[in-house]
Amino acid sequence: MAQHAAGPLGAARIAARLPDTNAASIRDALAQVAELAALLITDESIRAEPVPDITPSLELLAVEGSALEAVAFAELTVALAAMRVVAADLKRLGTTHDARRTALIRVDPPPKELETKLVQSISPDGQVLDSASKDLARARQRVREARKHVMDKLGAILGSLDQTERAPDAAVTVRGGRYVIPIRSTARARVGGIVHDESATRSTVFVEPPEIIELGNELRAAESAELREVLRVLRELTDLLRPQRDAVAAAWEMCIAFDDLCARARYAALANGFVPEIGGHLKIKSGRHPLLDHPVAFDLELHPDEFTILVSGPNTGGKTVLIKAVGLLALLAQSGIVPPIGPQSSLPVFTEVFADIGDRQSIAASLSTFSAHVAALREILDGAGPGSLVLLDEIGSGTDPAEGGALAAATLKTLTRRRAITLATTHLGALKQLAAETVGIVNASLQFDAETLTPTYRLLKGVPGRSYGLAIARRLGVAEDVLAEAERGVPDAERTLDKLLASVEERGRELETRAADLDTRAAQLERDLENLQNLQTLENELQLREKSLDTAARDRARAYLLEARKTVEAALGQARAAVTEATAKEARRMVEEAIEKTAGRPDGRTVGAIDLKIGERVKTGAGKIGVVAEIRSDGRAVVEIGSVRLVIAPELLERVDGPSGRPAVRPSDT
Repeated sequence: MAQHAAGPLGAARIAARLPDTNAASIRDALAQVAELAALLITDESIRAEPVPDITPSLELLAVEGSALEAVAFAELTVALAAMRVVAADLKRLGTTHDARRTALIRVDPPPKELETKLVQSISPDGQVLDSASKDLARARQRVREARKHVMDKLGAILGSLDQTERAPDAAVTVRGGRYVIPIRSTARARVGGIVHDESATRSTVFVEPPEIIELGNELRAAESAELREVLRVLRELTDLLRPQRDAVAAAWEMCIAFDDLCARARYAALANGFVPEIGGHLKIKSGRHPLLDHPVAFDLELHPDEFTILVSGPNTGGKTVLIKAVGLLALLAQSGIVPPIGPQSSLPVFTEVFADIGDRQSIAASLSTFSAHVAALREILDGAGPGSLVLLDEIGSGTDPAEGGALAAATLKTLTRRRAITLATTHLGALKQLAAETVGIVNASLQFDAETLTPTYRLLKGVPGRSYGLAIARRLGVAEDVLAEAERGVPDAERTLDKLLASVEERGRELETRAADLDTRAAQLERDLENLQNLQTLENELQLREKSLDTAARDRARAYLLEARKTVEAALGQARAAVTEATAKEARRMVEEAIEKTAGRPDGRTVGAIDLKIGERVKTGAGKIGVVAEIRSDGRAVVEIGSVRLVIAPELLERVDGPSGRPAVRPSDT
């Protein structure tokens, strides 16, 4: 998980997390992680900023009169920039994303002017810049000029020497902070000056000539003035930073806390973890071991009256991995880390976690495997009680099975009476009957494929597991006569229990097969129902379309005839001079009668019921041709159009060529 941190301090904060025992604070921590994890899925711009360790600088700022070094200021500059960015990001998350829990860790960063001053004064590699002060810039200019003067003078002196007087590859160099030239020891008297060093063979000496001594002194004085100005600048910056020490410390802590939170949120998103209910009984849905790359998920629930689960089964079946996974998931949650579990899970708050896992034998301590287990059991029995989680691997092993089983049974009963949540693994057949005899203890096993003798790692609660010891030995090639003798040596009770478990496993496989078949049938029925609903919807839409088209046609016919009546009346008005009033009334009556009749059908013919027969071909108002398959009791016809069956009123149908080949007769034609 620490690999998701932006910097080493965030990674160290994650590694140092410890389980909390306060349910309210655990809930708050997990809710904060879940809130940010949900945002990280959609907003990739959210990220933490790494910060250097400024603890020594903060401690020195607390000492009055002290001054920080330039390197410390360079680190503080980086930290101040990160503080400003993180504070702005947290403010944005709190306002635009409504991430109020995440925004709680925000504090105001130190003033921007402080960062600006440090950037102006200190380089990223920890050097005081000339721009820190005008006096420093002038002092460094004097140093450069004095150094150039010394270098030019020494170069001239070195060039004036004879080859016999100069050392091989002679050049101006520095010894003891003074600029010198290398000459042969034989020329020392002629050159004069101060010898600051000599070679290992003493054939070469490094001399500061007399005419350079004063120039060297001037250079040293200029360098001292520069150093004094540098120290003055550092003290000034320290005094500028000291009043902001608490603000710097709080903002630095904010950056580390946000890095820690981002790393936990990224882990929660990648692991597809869900926040469990904290403080309930143990119920793990789709739990996965957090350290495995491709873990098999498991479901485990202990009811309020169940405290101990005894997991049995063959070796390499995953029993130890299971109990370790439960312990890790609980501790992760109590450490403010969303564990890799599914929704609707709940975890108790454990005040202590005890574990006896692995071989604890020690030659140095004179402990055998069994002695080491007994010593661990003693410590567990001395401290475990309500609120404890106890993980016991291969309890009762390492000694005589009868005595080991008896000790294991007594231990499990004691822990159950104390209401400690206990997960134990065993191979001992005697312990498999313990659940039937003791309230609060329940058996469980990890499924094993009896045909291939390979584990499936699926947890089965309520059913003890078979050891498959002889079956595995047979598969590995142990002689049949040896196996036959071994089978005869198995106690009758063990043999009977093994047969019973084998029968239970077989029955379980049959039930799984039947359940899978039922699931398949249920899925098919659901698809059929969906298709039926789609057909019914299509039928309703077609009927609505039929009615809509029928109404529109009637309106068009009525409008046409009304227009015709106007034309006829105009003609009648013109003809009144030549005919009697009775003749005009008769013409108007005939037109109105035609309009009244046409109101029944869009094509001007009266609607009437069709005497349909099964097998006749008909056409719907939408122009689709089908066959009458059924006449329902309500008078409506069931028409098959291809693979679609529609229920339509007879008056909305029209016969087409019938079985006899004659044109279909419509009601208005008879």
